[in-house]
Amino acid sequence: MSSVGGLVGRQTPRVHVAPEAVSSSGPEAIEIAELARLHLDPWQKLVLHDALGESAEGRWAAWRVGLEVPRQNGKGAVLEARELAGLFAFGERLIIHSAHEQATATEHFHRLLALMEGVPEFDRRIQKVSRGKGQEAIILRDGARIFFKTRTGGGGRGFTADLVVLDEAMILAPSFMGALVPTMAARAIDGNPQLWFAGSAVDQQNPKMDGIEFARLRKDALDGAPRLAYFGWSAPFARPDDVPVDALGDPEMWALANPSLGIRISPGHVSDERSALGFREFCVERLGVGDWPSTEQLDGRLFQPGVWEALADLGSSPEGPVCFACDIAPDRSRAAIGVAGVRSDGRRHVEIVDERPGTDWLAERIAALTAAHSHIGVVIVNGRSQAASVVPDLQRLGVQVQETTAAEMAAACGRFHDAVVYGSLRHLGTEDLAAALEGAARRPLGDAWAWDHRTSTGNIAPLVAVTLALWGLETRPQQGAPRLINLAEV
Repeated sequence: MSSVGGLVGRQTPRVHVAPEAVSSSGPEAIEIAELARLHLDPWQKLVLHDALGESAEGRWAAWRVGLEVPRQNGKGAVLEARELAGLFAFGERLIIHSAHEQATATEHFHRLLALMEGVPEFDRRIQKVSRGKGQEAIILRDGARIFFKTRTGGGGRGFTADLVVLDEAMILAPSFMGALVPTMAARAIDGNPQLWFAGSAVDQQNPKMDGIEFARLRKDALDGAPRLAYFGWSAPFARPDDVPVDALGDPEMWALANPSLGIRISPGHVSDERSALGFREFCVERLGVGDWPSTEQLDGRLFQPGVWEALADLGSSPEGPVCFACDIAPDRSRAAIGVAGVRSDGRRHVEIVDERPGTDWLAERIAALTAAHSHIGVVIVNGRSQAASVVPDLQRLGVQVQETTAAEMAAACGRFHDAVVYGSLRHLGTEDLAAALEGAARRPLGDAWAWDHRTSTGNIAPLVAVTLALWGLETRPQQGAPRLINLAEV
């Protein structure tokens, strides 16, 4: 390992967590990388060695792996080495490499393909390469595959993967985790799945970052969560505001945060960055000092300020058929009916049709709405909530009902989150939904989450109702002839 100017980045991370292991497949991954002329630095080899530790049963000691390092240090080479080993040494049948940006996923695809094509033995094993934008994939003759996906539009949903790599993890929505992590469940019994997060420090003041899941992983590592390996490089400060001004120009601080300093990153370039970047940006991007969301924020805030408000459209209306759903507060003090439909521009419309005290009015009102409007054929109700009590009354009135399971409720929450974050949803800007979102709390459901009545502040029945309505709209076959819906008719 050569250096520039004698200054070399620190090869061991400041945050270094790895579960106990009896052996490691890291050396095998490093050997595969060398065959592909992918020459790794000591820090990259350390990550692979500890991340690929094995238990006495021959399974990965860590099923979750976190790699936090400032940009341009060579994070991608670690991921390439891991994926090459998965395809050519570990017998993994499906690998999903996910990035936030299409350009990032495509660039990683091209780099990995070039490494494979540079080794005749590997190149001969390639059966097909898909190069279409957003459809990049490499398929081997033995059926092993690696797909390259972005996290917009739910890419990766429905796959059963042995390895999932989440690049750009500082921009990773909880809903994507809810959609993607369960795809590994089928491999958990007779397989050996592993989930990698890779990114740079999170700055919660940056509106482009959705760092909740990466922050949660980091907190889990610091708290000693089982079966988790984590490697984090940064200068020794808790947050950007704690960094002394003179630390920004200290090469020793640069070296602590950047393991490839003097190898891939020259001290001169870092000095130039110091002149070009603002104080906070340099702290986060080069010194790796993040402003990580707190525990309270991890369990609370879901959307950045202004995101929900920006989706308000006072003239919004759906074109049929629509989906109705209902929910009841835990103390049965109030109930709400939500609706979702598709607008003429293809976006989803949600609104609260009715929200009142008590529950004795609910079944009759739903029956009247379904009789008057073209709808998908069923009303959605959370089968594990107070709202399940209205199901017999609805059935007596001739209304077909679909009761959701816990897994379906989690999927519904994920879809609702995606629709808000990616702007495919519109609402009327009413106070009922705004207030529900303001006080909404979440509860974990495996590796996903759902709205939590118990710990929320205020009444979130309106939010649950539109969440279920949107899920029903997008998962149930639609019935009835399309027509413009006027929800004020009944």
